[in-house]
Amino acid sequence: MKVQQISVFLENKSGRLATLTEVLGEAGINIRALSIADTSDFGILRLIVSNPANALKVLKEAGFTVSITDVIAVEVKDEPGGLAVVLKALEMAGINIEYLYAFLEKSSNDALVVFRVEQIDDALSLLAKNNINVLKGEDVYKL
Repeated sequence: MKVQQISVFLENKSGRLATLTEVLGEAGINIRALSIADTSDFGILRLIVSNPANALKVLKEAGFTVSITDVIAVEVKDEPGGLAVVLKALEMAGINIEYLYAFLEKSSNDALVVFRVEQIDDALSLLAKNNINVLKGEDVYKL
């Protein structure tokens, strides 16, 4: 139930992000979700894409510094307090969230939240026990 996320180190200069998206587009890779954290000199771009293995390959070939990280994609009720239910379950189990970002799921009325947590296997077990839907990577890549 883990999802592979592409993480890319990007210099903070004009055109770098455009080049990256062009490389992915030319390889037929669709971006499903993204998040970027930046400083004045560089940024870390995090992507969920339709084909993580191929994205890793083509981005490395294009000269980008890139890696794959396991994350989880959790279905969250798209209503007030929906995210709080998931966060509270993780908090009660002592599972720390390193970062998260969200996107709307096309196939339902719910939102998807991508989590990077310290204890990913513990988090997956906990979420299953709490009847919180965690999507499989192949399902997320097809959204």
